[in-house]
Amino acid sequence: MEHKLVFIYDGECPFCNHFAELLELKSNLPNISFLNGRDYLTKMNNLYAKGYDLDKGAILIKDDEILHGASAISWICSQLKNPSDTMLEIIRAVFSSPKRTFFLFPILIWSRRVALFLKGVPNKLISKA
Repeated sequence: MEHKLVFIYDGECPFCNHFAELLELKSNLPNISFLNGRDYLTKMNNLYAKGYDLDKGAILIKDDEILHGASAISWICSQLKNPSDTMLEIIRAVFSSPKRTFFLFPILIWSRRVALFLKGVPNKLISKA
């Protein structure tokens, strides 16, 4: 069964942006669309109210199910079959294991925050009221 997928990422994060571009251009995943969360603040507010914070990881909407952070990345990587890019193949090999993804994911989040800090971009899209 093919799923309708929406991958929401932080377009200001160079790592997130590159991963989304690789997925879009080289993954061969059907029925996937990509949203830069910074361009869809109303949608991000709704997701944040449900407990999904883009500062804590990318969001994957799979039909009616929402995967967040390590779960989203691991699921996507487990679906990659013969990606047409060496970097995407390496990412797939590393992150298709949920256990490995959950172990490494905090390093990715930290790296994102450092990259955004160096760019002078706030890491939080939504401020707590």
